[in-house]
Amino acid sequence: MTEIRNVEADLARFRTRVLVGGLAVLLGFGLLAARMVHLQVTRHEDLQAQAESNRTAVLPVVPNRGQILDRYGRVLASNYSAYTLEITPSKVQDMDATIEALGELIEIQPRDKRRFRKLLEESRRFDSLPLRTRLTDEEVARFTVQRYRFPGVDVRARLFRQYPHGDAASHVIGYIGRINQREKEQMDDWPEEEQANYRGTDYIGKLGAEQSYERELHGITGFERVETSAGGRAVRSLASTPATPGNTVVLSIDIKLQKLVEDMFGERRGALVAIDPRNGEILAFVSKPTFDPNLFVEGIDVENWRALNESVDKPLLNRALRGTYPPGSTYKPFMALAALETGTRKAETAINDPGYWMFGNHRFRSHGDGGLGSVNMYRSIVKSSNVYYYSLANEMGVDTMHDFMAPLGFGQITGIDLRGEVRGVLPSQAWKRRTYKRPEQQKWYAGETISLGIGQGYNNFTMLQIAHAMATLAAGGVRHTPHLAIATEDVVTRQRTLLHQEAPVALGFKPENIATVLNAMHGVTVEGTGAGVFAGAGYLSGGKTGTAQAVTIGQKDRYDVRKLEEHQRDHSLYLAFAPLEQPQVALAVIVENAGFGAAHAAPIARRVFDYLLMDQYPNPQDLAAVQKGQAGRPIGTPLKASEVSWPPEQEAASAAQP
Repeated sequence: MTEIRNVEADLARFRTRVLVGGLAVLLGFGLLAARMVHLQVTRHEDLQAQAESNRTAVLPVVPNRGQILDRYGRVLASNYSAYTLEITPSKVQDMDATIEALGELIEIQPRDKRRFRKLLEESRRFDSLPLRTRLTDEEVARFTVQRYRFPGVDVRARLFRQYPHGDAASHVIGYIGRINQREKEQMDDWPEEEQANYRGTDYIGKLGAEQSYERELHGITGFERVETSAGGRAVRSLASTPATPGNTVVLSIDIKLQKLVEDMFGERRGALVAIDPRNGEILAFVSKPTFDPNLFVEGIDVENWRALNESVDKPLLNRALRGTYPPGSTYKPFMALAALETGTRKAETAINDPGYWMFGNHRFRSHGDGGLGSVNMYRSIVKSSNVYYYSLANEMGVDTMHDFMAPLGFGQITGIDLRGEVRGVLPSQAWKRRTYKRPEQQKWYAGETISLGIGQGYNNFTMLQIAHAMATLAAGGVRHTPHLAIATEDVVTRQRTLLHQEAPVALGFKPENIATVLNAMHGVTVEGTGAGVFAGAGYLSGGKTGTAQAVTIGQKDRYDVRKLEEHQRDHSLYLAFAPLEQPQVALAVIVENAGFGAAHAAPIARRVFDYLLMDQYPNPQDLAAVQKGQAGRPIGTPLKASEVSWPPEQEAASAAQP
């Protein structure tokens, strides 16, 4: 029997299915439409930027680093362009095989590989790292032909830093080096704008003016937007913002004078700082031995680093800025001024110098076995009486000495525009309490005051501090902040901008007291310990010799240089200013372990004054004698300094720089 279907029910079910299906289709199209609206309208700008970034890349344009010049425009640091073979680690599957294959095309030294491995450990995998620098045109051509074999390897033109005068003034100029991990972490704390300015930059100033004036020298990074292929290679440039080159920094030093002083030291260690007392400009800032900053530009190799770092002469130590020494007898003029200013003694007050001074049962030695007899202030400086200053220190006391010497800059940060300056030690009772832990060590004993008067004991100062104090004295008691940079120059407009300097500070010394001390220092060069060195000079100057102990010799022992190792011998010091009437230069010089100040340090000072005031340059015979410590006054006829090029080929190269 045939079943009769309910047509109406079937139609109702069909209509329901059609309605549900239609609603599902409409919902689907609605969702698609909503998604399209979201993508095309709501996220239009974001997605367009993503698409554009897939098609284009924004590359930083690293600015040319600014030059560094001396006061006469001689180039101390500049740039040159060279080709570099670079590898991006993230794009290389087998690094060792790639380097070996590259070695068949281009010479790659073991030191190149070691430097690359070190950079690989310190850098991110997507950074482009140099494997070989300074490629020749032939090497560039050989690689270019075979480039398809080496994904992730490319040749790029890079700017390299160059120091045309080699190791001259290396502690002043400094050097640049690759940004290390610690510096990258420090950069994370910089403002976003400064971080952006260093994108693409691999190098930063590490020492000297390169470090202190990094912001001026670096410039402003530019950006270039380029269209890229599917392989990530740039196809064409779409837009660009050019980089702004760094400013030129002009230093106050005279590189010819700087090199002259370094040459006069020869193989000896030491330091010299020469300052213009009228404004605080540094004319020479010498630390010997020096080092070649060019070694650090591409990353110093292990052998050279070990030679510099492990040398007993410590060539990386900036002795003028960070080396501290007892000032010896060069401290006596300042002690004399302290006596006058505090009213402790008058200039005409005389004491008897029998060759020793007794404090309780302790015998402080003076001029060997013989004394100087009656000694007033003038004669105490000219003949360098220890007894006079032993007794003066005892009368003044340590805290009075401290309070007078601190404003002169002893044991203080001078504020020079170089990083890393050390404070040294200007002792006081409060200093000793802060420095030592045990109560018996913290107590100040009266006997400790005595040796401070002759620049020994706890006294420890830098050559910068001593020269700064001399400059203040020569300027009539007006203290200028010592500085190396005097101006910046816009590389485009050539407009110079003088750098702001701190206002000078008048210390309020009485002019007659300063005149008394400076006159006695002049006496040193006429009838005192420096008379032989300055005989025949075409100007009047003032100075004070000094001999400072490198090791302590017992009061009962006699100093015998023949029985001491070279590094245990006394230091030779000289403090000076010239000309006498209107001083234009003040300096302090130390020759380590060289002995009597008049024999080694003073001859260097004499030739600095001859150069600056008389336009005289030592002839080869005289220069050789100074290097060996065998010269007092100049030997033979001096050369005309303005006509001496140093060295001829390097000076010519400096002049040719753009």
